[in-house]
Amino acid sequence: MRETPAPLVTGWQRGFWSLMGTQFQNAFSDNALKQLIILMLLASAVATDEDKLVSVVTAVFSAPFIMFAMLGGWLADRFSKQRVMVSVKLAEMGIMLFAALALSQEGLPLKLCAIFLMGCHSAIFAPSKYGILPEILPHEKLSWGNGILELLTFLGIIFGTVAAGYFSDVFKGEEWVAGPILVAIAFGGWLLSRHITPSPAADSRCALRINPITDLVRQLKVMKLDRDLWRACWGNTGFYFISGLVMMNVVVFGKSILHLSGVQNSLMNVALALGIGIGSVVAGYASRGKIEYRLVPIGAVGLALSTIPMGMEGISADTFRVCMATLGFSAGLFIVPIVAVLQHRPSPESKGAVQGTVSSLSFIGILAAAGVQWIARETFGITSGQVFWLCGAFAIITGAYSAISRGKFIQAE
Repeated sequence: MRETPAPLVTGWQRGFWSLMGTQFQNAFSDNALKQLIILMLLASAVATDEDKLVSVVTAVFSAPFIMFAMLGGWLADRFSKQRVMVSVKLAEMGIMLFAALALSQEGLPLKLCAIFLMGCHSAIFAPSKYGILPEILPHEKLSWGNGILELLTFLGIIFGTVAAGYFSDVFKGEEWVAGPILVAIAFGGWLLSRHITPSPAADSRCALRINPITDLVRQLKVMKLDRDLWRACWGNTGFYFISGLVMMNVVVFGKSILHLSGVQNSLMNVALALGIGIGSVVAGYASRGKIEYRLVPIGAVGLALSTIPMGMEGISADTFRVCMATLGFSAGLFIVPIVAVLQHRPSPESKGAVQGTVSSLSFIGILAAAGVQWIARETFGITSGQVFWLCGAFAIITGAYSAISRGKFIQAE
């Protein structure tokens, strides 16, 4: 798989920042809806149901990425990535109207359906979002651009989770009111997406890919021919497994161990998300026009060290919050070089397919995290605090695999 030739990119600022705003809105809405439903379910659950409910919601949100991310990759290659994103944002407004109905009803099925539909929306959106970045940015700014993208993504997560806690407390019993608010926010995302730099279709004759399993296997065989791309792909999957396990466990840990309210529980994720955002920006600037692979093992070690106090008995909320921030900062250092490799290495006509593969594997990782969360707690009796130690161990393994035998950096010019 050959490297992408450097495009002649000029006047990229407006399109780039429109993409950043659209992604911020996407991350906000995803997390506001998902976290609000989790908080609603936890409020009515007995203690023994908490792990199960969080795992089920996470699995339902992840499933569309496994089912439809390859389709999203095909759309990103077959059509203009900007047009795909505009269409997805338009669909989001309808999904949020359905979510308002789901929030007004008792019971679980409609709420899970709303989360599933939002997962479908994001699964189609992701390959175009990541695939277009190398097309609208000069190559020497790719790592920087990824740092900004990750920062705004996790700022969106911050505000989305905080908003969910706010909606849960203020609109208690009338959570459907959050639906129209999210519709209005989705409209803003649609307006921003219209100003993303238009890009031509990378491969207008690309054959339709509708079987996620066979297409995933085929793409993996192609990616395996490029050692850097292969290791970055699995490093990215490991990262999402770890982050999924951390974020699921934080919800349960905050409620059952730290005894936090809905807003306080959501705010606990602020430290994590802000840490990831700052770490991502630092990684982007530290790369200085290169894809700096030395940051990957540094981030992995930081992830592992941060989880040690989190599993200790009697940890205070303030200490836990500091650990979450350092965990996030280390995660930012870890993921930016990996994402840049995934964008830089594929040929122009295969960027969408690669991003679809990466997105599918990312959420297979998150789905696996939901299973590990359940098995660790129910089968092996591991405490929610000790689950964080599992995250640290996986971080060391993933970092070692991703960065072993790599040079200091991969030139991105």
